[in-house]
Amino acid sequence: QVQLVESGGGLVQPGGSLRLSCAASGLIFSSYVFYWYRQAPGKEREFVATITTTGDSTKYVDSVKGRFTISRDNAKNTVYLQMNSLKPEDTAVYYCNTGSSLYGMDYWGKGTLVTVSS
Repeated sequence: QVQLVESGGGLVQPGGSLRLSCAASGLIFSSYVFYWYRQAPGKEREFVATITTTGDSTKYVDSVKGRFTISRDNAKNTVYLQMNSLKPEDTAVYYCNTGSSLYGMDYWGKGTLVTVSS
């Protein structure tokens, strides 16, 4: 059974930093591309960042470029999202996602809440 467990969310002041973690189990971690998404109150879920299986390539939504960094540790079965220079508009529940469209697999964690406020 595949499980994705996010952690690291919390309340932070504007300009602050947080590091989110996504611990995965029940799958061959190094074989999967991973994604971070977020959903702000009253808004649709949006893509934030993705990382390839080896971690050699990443992509970001324009609004977080230069502030967020996605990374992974295949030895620890964990994906990270380092978030710097946080803004109030980054407030959202952040979700970890992976799967395979080829095999119809789509896995989500339960999310971790990030609140950016003074």
